[in-house]
Amino acid sequence: MSRNNVRGPTSALTEFLKASGITATSIAAHRQNEEAEEPVAGPSGTRDSENEEDENGEMGHAEEDEAVPRQRPKRQGRASISTAYDSDNLDGEQEEKSPPAKKRKLTKAAEAKLKAKEKAKAKKNKKNENSDNEQEDPYRALASSWGGKAASPAKPVIGNFEDCAKCKVQFTVTRYTMPAVPGPGFLCHKCAKESGNDPFKKPAAPKRKKVPAEKRTVVNFEEKRFPTLASLCIQLITKHIDDVEALGDIGAMNMDAISKALSKNRALTPKNAHLFYNATNSTLTLYDATNLPSPALETLVYLNPNITSLRLDFCGHMNDKVMSIMCSSLPSLIHLELLGPFLVRSPIWVTFFKSHPSLETFKITQSPRFDIEAMLALKKYCASTLTELRLREVGAMNDAFLDAIGSLKKVEKLDIGDPGKANECTAEALQGVLFALSGTLRVLDVSRHEQVTDSVLKEGLAGTRHMDELVARNTTLLTDMGVAEFFKTWKNQPLRRIDFGRNHDLGSAALVALIEHSGERLEELGINGWGDVETGALKMLGRLGGELRRLDVGWVREVDDFVVKGWMEGDAEEDVESKKTKGRKEEVTRSAGCTRLCEVKVWGCNKITARCPRKKGFFHEAQ
Repeated sequence: MSRNNVRGPTSALTEFLKASGITATSIAAHRQNEEAEEPVAGPSGTRDSENEEDENGEMGHAEEDEAVPRQRPKRQGRASISTAYDSDNLDGEQEEKSPPAKKRKLTKAAEAKLKAKEKAKAKKNKKNENSDNEQEDPYRALASSWGGKAASPAKPVIGNFEDCAKCKVQFTVTRYTMPAVPGPGFLCHKCAKESGNDPFKKPAAPKRKKVPAEKRTVVNFEEKRFPTLASLCIQLITKHIDDVEALGDIGAMNMDAISKALSKNRALTPKNAHLFYNATNSTLTLYDATNLPSPALETLVYLNPNITSLRLDFCGHMNDKVMSIMCSSLPSLIHLELLGPFLVRSPIWVTFFKSHPSLETFKITQSPRFDIEAMLALKKYCASTLTELRLREVGAMNDAFLDAIGSLKKVEKLDIGDPGKANECTAEALQGVLFALSGTLRVLDVSRHEQVTDSVLKEGLAGTRHMDELVARNTTLLTDMGVAEFFKTWKNQPLRRIDFGRNHDLGSAALVALIEHSGERLEELGINGWGDVETGALKMLGRLGGELRRLDVGWVREVDDFVVKGWMEGDAEEDVESKKTKGRKEEVTRSAGCTRLCEVKVWGCNKITARCPRKKGFFHEAQ
C-alpha cells in the first residue's frame, strides 16, 4: 500500500515533541528496549512464569490450548504489552489487527550499546528542558550573561532593598542595578559609576557606513619634491616657536615667511610675538594678531618706535588706547594697514590723522566706526601726501565720502569696494570721484557698488591713461555691449589685471573687446560667472594672452578640456600651405599660447574632466 506524503497541520505539542527529538520512531525503539530488558528484570517476566509452572507440574491441558498461539515466550510478551498499550480501545479493534512483524533478538553487546544511546539521549533532552526554563527566566539569563559559572546570584526583583557590596549602603534595586565584580552582591549606582561602568549609559547606535561621494580628480597640485633648506628651517622654527629665545639677523624675507607660517594655525601669542620686535625695525607685518590682546599691542608700539610701515591683520583687540599710544609713540609712521579695527572710534582717528600729516598709505578693512568726520579729518590733514587709500567694507560709505575722496588729488590706488549698503552711493557721485582722480589713478576697485553702470565707467575713466588694475565685481548693471564699447573706445594703456567676476550679463562681446585692448599685457583675468561666453572668445586668450599668469573662469559653461589645452599649447590657426621639395603639404601652425600661465580656477566648469591637460608648474583649482 503506497503512502501519501501529504501532511496536514500539526498541533503545538506535536511540534514541541518533534523539536525535542520525540517521534514515533523513537517511541517504538524505546518500547523495544523495554521488551529486551523484561526477561532480565525479575520474576514478572513471561519465561520465568513458565519455568515456575513446569517446576510445580500444575500446567493443564486447557492452559496448553491457550498457549498455542504464543508458542515462543517473546511473542507472548509482545502480546501482553500491546494489549496493555491499547487498553483504552474498548471497541475491540485491536484483535483484528495483524500481529507485528518478527524482529531479531538482540545480543547482549547490542543491548548494552542501545541502552547507552538511550541514556545519552535522555540526558540531552533533560539538558534542553533546563535550558528552555532558564531562557524563560530573564533574571537567571541576565545573571548567567554577567558572569557564567562564577557570576553573582540571580538579580533580585526590581523594587527590593539590597545592601551595596562595596559601600554597604542599602539601596533600591532598579533595572540599572549592576552586579559586583568580583561577586557576590550588587552595587549601588554611585559605586557602579566609580568602578568605571555607567549603568545609565545608552548603547551606542550602530554606525551607518557612509557612502563615499563621487569625487572629481581634476584638482592637481604641482609641488616641489625637495623643499629648500630655508623652508625646512622655517617649519622647524614654527613648530617650536615657544622655545625660541631670539631669531637673530635672518633677514626681512625670512622673518616675513615665519610670520606667515605662524598665521596658518594662529600660533602668534604675546609670549612669542617679541621675537619680531626690534627698535631698529622699519617695517613690521603680522598676518594674524587675533591672540594679541590690547596690552600686547601696546607693547608692540613701545618696542618698535622707529617703524615707518605697519600692517596688522585681524587686530580686533585694537582699541582707542592703543591708537592714542600710536599717535605719540610712532612719529615716523607713514604706511598703515589694518584689518578689523572694530573698536577704534572716530575721535581717535581724527587725532591720529592730525598727528601724522605725512601719511602716504592708509588702508583699513571692516571698520564700522569710521565715519564722515574721520574722512574729513583725513582730507584735511593728509590730502597733500596720501597716495594709497582703502576704505573697504566701511559701513558708513556714502556720497559724502566720495566727495571727500575726490579732493585727494594725489591718490593713485583707490579701493572703495564692498560698502555697507550697496545702493548708498549714487551713479553721479561714483562718476564724479572717478573723473576727479582720473589723471592719477593706477588701481581702482569699485566692487559691489550696484550703481556702477556702463556710463560710469565710460565717462568717469575717460581721462585715465596710466591705469594698471581695474576691479568691478558684482556690479550687476553692467551690460555686455556697454563694457565692449568701453574697452573699444578707452585710450588707457593695456591693463595688467582685470576682474569683472560675478557679472552674469557679460559675455563674448565684452571678453573679445577686453582681450583686444589689454591681451598683450594682461597677467590676471577674472570672468567668474559670466553668463554667455562662446568657445571662440575663450580660445582668443591662447592667441593674445601671452603674459597671462592667473585666470579665473569659474562657472563659465563653455570651458572644457580643449579650451584649456588651447591656453596651454596655443590655439590652432588657419591652415597654411607651404611648398616643399617633394610636393605640397598642409601644415597647421599654432600660436605660442599662455606660456606663463600658472593657475587656472575652473570651479563649476562641468565640462572639465580628469583628462584635462596639465604641465609642470601648472595648477588647476576645480570642484
